[in-house]
Amino acid sequence: MVNQLTRLIFLTGIFSLLIACPSWAEQTAVRGNHETQTAQITPSSQLQITEVRLNPTDQELEIILETEGSEQLQPVSRIEGNSYIANIPNAQLRLRSSDEFRAQNPTSDITVVSVTNITSNTVRVTVTSTETPPQVALFDSDEGLIFSVTPTTSITQTPQASETPPDQDSIELLVTGEEDGYSIPNATTGTRTDTPLRDTPQSIQVIPQEVLEDQRVTRLTDALRNVSGVVQIGGFGGTTDQLNIRGFDAYDILSDGFQVIPGFTETANVEQIEVLKGPASILYGQISPGGIVNLVTKKPLSEPYFVTDLSIGSFSFYRPTIDISGPLNPEKTLLYRLNIAYENSGSFRDFVNSERFFIEPVFAWEISDRTDLSINLSYAYDNRTFDRGVVAFGRGIADIPISRFLGEPDDNSEVETFGVGYRLEHRFSESLTLRNAFQFISDDSLNYRAEPLELDEATGELIRNYRSNDTYAETYALQTDIVGKFATGSVQHTLLFGFDFSRQTSDYTRTQLLPELTPSINVFNPIYSFLLPSALADPTTRGGFTEITTTDELGIFLQNQVAFSDNLKLLVGGRFDIVDQGSFFQEANSASGSDSSNYAEAFSPRIGVVYQPIQPISLYASYSRSFQPNFGQRADGSLLEPERGTQYEVGIKADLNNGLSATLAAYEITKTNIATPDPNDPDFSIPIGEQRSRGIELDIAGEILPGWNILASYFI
Repeated sequence: MVNQLTRLIFLTGIFSLLIACPSWAEQTAVRGNHETQTAQITPSSQLQITEVRLNPTDQELEIILETEGSEQLQPVSRIEGNSYIANIPNAQLRLRSSDEFRAQNPTSDITVVSVTNITSNTVRVTVTSTETPPQVALFDSDEGLIFSVTPTTSITQTPQASETPPDQDSIELLVTGEEDGYSIPNATTGTRTDTPLRDTPQSIQVIPQEVLEDQRVTRLTDALRNVSGVVQIGGFGGTTDQLNIRGFDAYDILSDGFQVIPGFTETANVEQIEVLKGPASILYGQISPGGIVNLVTKKPLSEPYFVTDLSIGSFSFYRPTIDISGPLNPEKTLLYRLNIAYENSGSFRDFVNSERFFIEPVFAWEISDRTDLSINLSYAYDNRTFDRGVVAFGRGIADIPISRFLGEPDDNSEVETFGVGYRLEHRFSESLTLRNAFQFISDDSLNYRAEPLELDEATGELIRNYRSNDTYAETYALQTDIVGKFATGSVQHTLLFGFDFSRQTSDYTRTQLLPELTPSINVFNPIYSFLLPSALADPTTRGGFTEITTTDELGIFLQNQVAFSDNLKLLVGGRFDIVDQGSFFQEANSASGSDSSNYAEAFSPRIGVVYQPIQPISLYASYSRSFQPNFGQRADGSLLEPERGTQYEVGIKADLNNGLSATLAAYEITKTNIATPDPNDPDFSIPIGEQRSRGIELDIAGEILPGWNILASYFI
């Protein structure tokens, strides 16, 4: 079934390639030992509107959207009741103090003017008059885009040609603007709303698209080297992205807010990477207290776009990719985007090679001006050598060539992943939005390897065990929330209420040769036995176990972002989680097994405050807790109790100039009931009491001088 669906997706991609109408440009770039040939169409870069100003005169009201640079815009306008509404595609509102602009009664005839992001790629301007809809003319100036609003009651002549009556085709204007570059002012990961980083009382780092392109990132771990407090650990033989954030293992990698099955993360479809440090359970449920990594994926574009890239490097590395997008109908209400990547590589390590294929089509449908639907499918196949690397020797590593492989030449890992999901958003009004999303992911993995167990440093003999892991896992996840914006007097509120549900199932079988049946290897003079998977076929010489687990998770959360004034903000919220786990465990060659279950409830609060003594400086403090089911299993088959984490954090965020920002944070995290390998049987776990992590982090990102960008981090 998966293979058939894969073929269908691939044919859809080819069809999309045929219907695109690209205009070609080529460039060649050489970075490090990789040479890249790129053919591309560069679309209009997303315009950043940095300020909104009102300029009332005797007969009209000017609404000025300030920008810099040069971009093409196509505002599309219409009339609804007494309101003039203009949607500006390929644009985003990036105000320093808020994620929207709203002015009540700016003139006697205009009741409200609002400028807000209705999607991640569209800005809406709404002007509401007292009686009849106003007349609006559009102008281009050095300041940016100007809406000249004249109330109908003030009009004594027919509209001029520059005015935009309802139902008229879109007007193309030349407006100035430039991308944020290395410094991104807003993110959604910290609050699940589009909030300025300076208003979020927690450390968040964003790795934008420009950085990913400049560094030629193909590995998630390469991108995360830019973020303080995030390091790569383990990697299960080089087959997964295993991270440690603020001193705690963090297997929680999200894609657009959904947890993905741990594995080797693809970056071809990633627009930017957002890292939220510290507990995030209030928003995302069962999360490690160290933090999360959220991949913001590329969305369909309303203008034709096509980029192909070929990276070639040492050790027979080559990686072609395709990124194509555009409209599917003249009205541009149906959009698509297709990302394809293939990778093949050898290695400086003996016997080590890899092959990978990835494809993701995304379709977006603007059902109405208030309702949007997107559907995404993805497929990834990864086949690579399982390689544990060089063994430890004393307080260092063994003095052997770095190319020496200590497994077996045919050790291998094969993973096939499939995903499908949708996102639906309906805006009841400018201040009330309902969002619903669903994601299904399946992961089928199989590996064979000679696992290193114990080294005799005197002789160099490495004791190993030949084994295989065969796993099939599925995750069903549903998210629903509603965002409301309102005021109580002079106090502004952004209220988020929602729930999410997920079911995770896993069927895991380990098969291994009985002790001492796997030949050892000498690390100084290796002689390979060329073991094959067929060695595990004989039930009389093998052991192992099978474990089948099901985890149901339900969370209900409430969050309020309160702005008492322009320089004092409060973030407060809480989440209630219910987790129900069931597990079946059976030893190999056994006629019966054992069942175990675990039920847990938890409340996870978060509270934070931001004070801005001057506009470029934000002082913040926060307290938050995390909750995570414990998948560690005792030797008797029972599951461990859930883990809890608590964090205290204080920090300073500074906008050093228009394109340069810095964050200095100090934190303390305490985690309890941690699973650790059982010293009597490392295949199982026991709980330990408490771990604590303290640290100070500094992150700087942005443009220090024209043409000079910096991305720096330091942590202790």
